[in-house]
Order: sequence, then C-alpha cells, then structure tokens
Amino acid sequence: MKPTLKPGIRYEHKFTVPPSKTVPALYPEAPEFVAMPEVFATGFLVGFLEWACIKAVNPHLDWPREQTVGTHIDVSHEAATPPGLEVTATVELVEVDGRRLVFAVEAHDGVDTISRGRHERFVIDKARFDAKVGAKGKTG
Repeated sequence: MKPTLKPGIRYEHKFTVPPSKTVPALYPEAPEFVAMPEVFATGFLVGFLEWACIKAVNPHLDWPREQTVGTHIDVSHEAATPPGLEVTATVELVEVDGRRLVFAVEAHDGVDTISRGRHERFVIDKARFDAKVGAKGKTG
C-alpha cells in the first residue's frame, strides 16, 4: 500500500446499463429471475459499486500484486433503472484501518438516486490469496 492510501479519496464511475445486467440475466437458470422485470439487478448494482471502489484505490496500491476484495456490503436499492440509462457511482474512502478499507457509496441513474450505503474491502497480496484459496479448494 502506498502512503497516499488515505481517507478522502473520491472516485466517480459511469456505466450504461445493458440488457445483460438486468434481473432476468442475473441467473438465467432460475425461471423466477427470468420472469422478473428487465431492470438493473441488485446483484449487478453491487458489482458496479465494488468496481468503482476498486478503481478509486488501485492507484494507491502496488497493483496488480496488491488488490482488494469485498468483505461487507450494506447498500439500498431505491429505484428501478431500465437498460439504456447511464448510472453513476460516487464513492469515497472514509476509513483506512490497516488493510481494511471503508467506503461511502452512492449511485444515481440520471433520474433517481438508486443506491447509497457503505462498502468494506480488504487489501490482499494476490499471490498469497490465490495460494490460500487453492489449498482450500483441494480440501473439498
């Protein structure tokens, strides 16, 4: 981690929602999802917020050796967004506690605030993390 990894880092990330990021596409194996409205899925919204947080801190890490993984998410999903609208995530790093990073996150679709909340990530050493996951996979 670089000394610049400090609270106050802000980032804005934009993405146009395609049909492939709507509820029916989340789990196409599940008829329950396929029958649901074609709007930005909460699962993809969470990934979008994570993406914005990753982009915010990568310049302050020894990327790609150091990376971050999500460890906690507490966000609302307040409004439906149809495909074709551009969503904007605004994230701010509000706490650095060792390797634990806490972000305030918000997203807007140009009409409504669609999400707000907090997200935590943890800085990892990619090689060490991969080795640990690989060993875990061999025990199952």
